[in-house]
Amino acid sequence: MGLRRTISTPSGKKRYVRRLFATIADRYDLITVVLSYGLDRRWKDQLIGLAAITSEDRVLDVACGTGDILLRARRGARFAVGLDVTLKMLLHAAAKTAPPPHVVAGDMQELPFPSSSFTVVTAGYGLRNVPRLEQAIEEIARVLAPRGRLLSLDFNRPEHPVVRAAYLTYLTVVGSVLGFVLHRDPDTYRYIPESIRNYPGAAGVARILAERGFTDVRVVPLLGGLMAIHLARRAD
Repeated sequence: MGLRRTISTPSGKKRYVRRLFATIADRYDLITVVLSYGLDRRWKDQLIGLAAITSEDRVLDVACGTGDILLRARRGARFAVGLDVTLKMLLHAAAKTAPPPHVVAGDMQELPFPSSSFTVVTAGYGLRNVPRLEQAIEEIARVLAPRGRLLSLDFNRPEHPVVRAAYLTYLTVVGSVLGFVLHRDPDTYRYIPESIRNYPGAAGVARILAERGFTDVRVVPLLGGLMAIHLARRAD
């Protein structure tokens, strides 16, 4: 079964994503730097700046991966916890610094936290990968306190068809080369452009956030609009 068909259903995407991220965990930090032209850390710093985290904030970083956003968030927060479905990613996050960050294995579609537990939820490349985007956003809204903030960094899906085609072609070619060099499998990183094809893009995600009870929804374009940061508040 082809990759596109495999990830076309929530159940297929769930299985594929879990297997993929367990495979690429050891190379994840390298890949994010390469595919972002070295700008990934700057974008994460920008997200944290926009979050304006204070010593009163309780932060949840969903799909935390190897912990880059989580480690930035915990510097100023009352406490911060990271959640990811891939245990190997969490092990890398825990090994990055001492004391290790607090991390939990779990699914962002079924967050294992009580309602209104956090004042800030962050995500880096997470919403695009979740099998049921609307369900994940509803869960984020549930665990956020009233007026709590959501900030999400991710690839965008360019609306202009020519720009979109060029962007996806570039990611397919580069991803195929990296997949072969690093894993001897050119399909490994071809998932990224394929996931973007099915992604509603920055404008679409903003609409879903507004429909699911978020206010003050804003999109900050990055890299000429090829990437984006979403900001939103849970309604009172």
